[in-house]
Amino acid sequence: MGLFRSMQVFVTTVQEGSMSAASVKLGISPAMVGQHVAALEERLGTRLLNRTTRRQSLTDFGMSYVEQCRDILERVAITDQDAEASQTKPRGLLRITAPTTFGAEVLMPALHRYRKLAPDVTLDITLTDRNVDIVEEGFDIAIRIGELPDSRLIARHLAPYRMMICASPDYLERHGNPGHPSELSGHETIGFTPAARSPWKLSKGKNEVEVVPKTPITVNSGQAVRMAARAGLGVIMQPSILLMSDIQAGLLVRLFPDWHLRERPMSLIYHRDRRMTPRLRSIIAFAIAEFGREPEGQADRPAE
Repeated sequence: MGLFRSMQVFVTTVQEGSMSAASVKLGISPAMVGQHVAALEERLGTRLLNRTTRRQSLTDFGMSYVEQCRDILERVAITDQDAEASQTKPRGLLRITAPTTFGAEVLMPALHRYRKLAPDVTLDITLTDRNVDIVEEGFDIAIRIGELPDSRLIARHLAPYRMMICASPDYLERHGNPGHPSELSGHETIGFTPAARSPWKLSKGKNEVEVVPKTPITVNSGQAVRMAARAGLGVIMQPSILLMSDIQAGLLVRLFPDWHLRERPMSLIYHRDRRMTPRLRSIIAFAIAEFGREPEGQADRPAE
């Protein structure tokens, strides 16, 4: 087995906490992970891991060796990045993480345009609503919604994550079209967990309305909330960037377009010490061009 690859597997096993978790991370079998670690132990003539049926821990030598492996792997990665930076054409592996709903509904459909610009870049995308540590987990960039407390990161601002209130034409035909936000208290809504029971706050100039609507259905998927609204199950409040295509297609109707709802900042982030390789430069430029402006129909501010 290759020494460099075995070092990668060993470091991943330590980071993930078990061979089974490392196998998932690396896309190989647990048995293959064990063979890589055993090959290192045989080469070194000493154990690196103390293994039981329930847990694993580093030996004293293993603690020293894993740090040396990390240093070697980092030096190789830096050399690779330096070599790539001397080129002009984007190529190589690019690891991206993004929120689940935004990633599935917005990012993934847009990537065919990026693939045309950078066909030699291999994309490894993780969609999760967990606040990922991109440095520790080895991601090149992340799209993040909300405030950014981490000063280690460089943030490029994208279009704000604005919200809309919508319902299907069928629902409005059966239940009536509310003329004022206060009337929402008499309508059924579909809630997105965990904020399903939070009040809906709208403002128009100096007028502010706070409504606690009836929420007989809650679900932990933004896509499921949207599909439920299209099926006529109730009124929803979701990010406008996820709803504009349905509104333009007539599948959903926007309510209270002249009222302002809450919005959250959305950013593209990457580590400040990351070398600006052609592939990193290309995805940053693409994301800013693609998501840095608000979709048509979204950017209009409510009347004051």
